[in-house]
Amino acid sequence: MGFSPPKTPALSVDILITLHNNPGKIVLIERKYPPHGWALPGGFVDIGESTESAAIREAKEETSLDVTLTGLLGCYSDPNRDHRGHVVSLAYMGTAEGIPAAADDAKNLKLWDLNNLPTLAFDHGKIIQDYLLLSH
Repeated sequence: MGFSPPKTPALSVDILITLHNNPGKIVLIERKYPPHGWALPGGFVDIGESTESAAIREAKEETSLDVTLTGLLGCYSDPNRDHRGHVVSLAYMGTAEGIPAAADDAKNLKLWDLNNLPTLAFDHGKIIQDYLLLSH
């Protein structure tokens, strides 16, 4: 009998990026495609790609930054976190140097103060809240 892969949630990554020359702020993108709104950079993991490689790739594609990952923040698996379907995300922390620029799926990009964030897409508010708990 042949192997039939199980139906499982989609796998994605999110990256909370801080810049060496701008402490206390994080990079957020304004999404070009639905669901619209401000979000952490991130996206889906490709077949044959590690989640770490996907995080670095997505950060580069959406922010034009070469990110160095500093750790895994957590795994976010609420089946309702993305209205498009069940998506599990591994959230990474990373640092970068340089000037970020919106590209690929990002129509805009901004450095946001951790104490003055916009309304966020998905469960990215929870991810950032977990980051703040971890870093203080």
